[in-house]
Amino acid sequence: MITANLGVLLARQGNRVVLVDLDLGASNLHTFIGQQDGDRGLENFLSKGVDHLEEVAMPTKIPNLFFISSRNCLTEAANLHVAQKQKIIRAIQTLEFDYVLMDLGAGTNFNMLDFFLTASQGAFICTPEPTSIENSFNFIKAVYFRIIKKTLKQNTFNRVASLLDLSGNTIDQSFRIISAVSKQDPEKGALLKEKLGAFHFNFAVNQLRKKDDPSLGTKIEKVCNRHFYSKFTFMGNIRFDENIHDSILMRKTFITEYPHTPSANDLARIARRISPRNLNPSFSKEPV
Repeated sequence: MITANLGVLLARQGNRVVLVDLDLGASNLHTFIGQQDGDRGLENFLSKGVDHLEEVAMPTKIPNLFFISSRNCLTEAANLHVAQKQKIIRAIQTLEFDYVLMDLGAGTNFNMLDFFLTASQGAFICTPEPTSIENSFNFIKAVYFRIIKKTLKQNTFNRVASLLDLSGNTIDQSFRIISAVSKQDPEKGALLKEKLGAFHFNFAVNQLRKKDDPSLGTKIEKVCNRHFYSKFTFMGNIRFDENIHDSILMRKTFITEYPHTPSANDLARIARRISPRNLNPSFSKEPV
C-alpha cells in the first residue's frame, strides 16, 4: 500500500517513477494500483524474452508512473538462483527513472536482503505492536549480518563466528562479530564499520491509532542512532484509516480516492521527505 501510494505522489510531482514488485511468489502490488493483468513482466526478463528490464515497465493510468510486475513469475521465483538475482539487481541499477521503488516481501531470506541492500536508501515499515517492533529489530540484525558476510570472506566470517556464542536471537550478535574482527584485524574492522555506516535506513510507523504513542517512531530513531553504526531516519506516522481497506476492495489507489484524509496527508508528508520538490497533498480524484 505504501509503495503504491508514494509512487503516485512522486509521479504527480513530475518524476518518472517505476514500481517494481519483488515480493516474488506472493506479488500483489498490482492490486493496490488497480493495474490490469498484462503479458509482460519480470518473468519475460528472466526467461530472456526481452533484453532489458525497462522493456517490461508498463505504463499505468497515473502519468509518469510505471509498473514492473512479477505476478506471472513461477512460485519457485521466491527461491531465485544467485545468477538470476544478480541479473535483476544489475538491471534495476541501470533503470533510467527518477525513482525506482522496490516492493519487497516480509522476512529475512538472502534474496530479499540483497534486494533491500541494492537501494540507495532502504525503508522498512512497522506497526505500533511490540511484535512488529521486535521483528523490525530482527530485520536490522539480519541486514547487518548480510553486510558483514558480504564484506568478509566466508572463511574469515566462519573463523570468527566459531569463536563466539551466536545462539539465540539477540540484537548484539553483529556487534560481537565486529568487535572480534576488529581485535584480530583492525583494518577489516574499520572496513566493516565503514560499510555499515554508509547504509541509511528509513522507516515509518503504519496504522497508528489514537491510543498509540505518536512519538514511538522518534524514540525508535533515537535508540537506533545511538546503538547502530548506520543512520536511521523516521519518516513519519501513517494513521489508521478504514478507507484504505475500502480502496483495496475497489482496486483503486488510496491517495487518488481519498486525497483529503489524515492518512493521505501523512503519506504526502513522507513523499515530501523523499523528494525535495513542492508537493501538494490535495489533488483531484482520477480513475485508476
